[in-house]
Amino acid sequence: MSLGIIGGTGLTSLEGLEITRREVVRTPFGEPSAPLVHGCFRGYNVTFLARHGHNHSIPPHQVNYRANIWALRHVGVEQVVAVAAVGGIGEAYAPRRLAIPDQIIDYTHSRESTFFDQDAADVTHVDFTYPYDARLRRWLLAAAAEAGIEVVDGGTYAATQGPRLETAAEIQRLRRDGCDLVGMTGMPEAVLAREAELAYAHCAVVANWGAGLAEGQTVSMDDIRDNLTYGMDLVRQLIASLAPKFEG
Repeated sequence: MSLGIIGGTGLTSLEGLEITRREVVRTPFGEPSAPLVHGCFRGYNVTFLARHGHNHSIPPHQVNYRANIWALRHVGVEQVVAVAAVGGIGEAYAPRRLAIPDQIIDYTHSRESTFFDQDAADVTHVDFTYPYDARLRRWLLAAAAEAGIEVVDGGTYAATQGPRLETAAEIQRLRRDGCDLVGMTGMPEAVLAREAELAYAHCAVVANWGAGLAEGQTVSMDDIRDNLTYGMDLVRQLIASLAPKFEG
């Protein structure tokens, strides 16, 4: 089983990856965010893709999610761990925590969100009751436990349009809707992976409290950068613990 890692803000490259080759993939949906990077991480083969480009120059609403997922499937990736920075809404989702969500609500708009809108003989529906692959989630949780990394098991991810951050009122709305985390890249990436029959799970790095939740404070970009530096180091440890599960 081939493991793919999609890196978001704070993880534009996978430190410690011994690169064997870079591959430019042409897709029917245009250019992916970056060349695919194939290599060996802690002795195990992985394929890495920088969601926002290697220079972090592509904003969330302009990521070519279809090209990214198509490219990973094309080169033989079967399992995808998507890493992304998020804001915390629920009490358990404090900055610097990692979470493996189990549900998602899509608040995005005007994004190309399906592979099945061109030259389709019939209308195609995919089941999306449980948007994240159950087995891959279990492996992520087990890998975290083996590495001694505390993660939050479960939670609902709110996918917002971006690139701006949310207002305090919007965060309160998301809380009323039952959301625990808020980010800008969870959709349509997750549903495209389902359409492409890829096992997909999300590793969320909480970079900040949602707007208005830290009393008397606005969201600080400096705090976000510090929290991401800390959190992404945990992500690398988690991936190192996860990778052996894909051998053989």
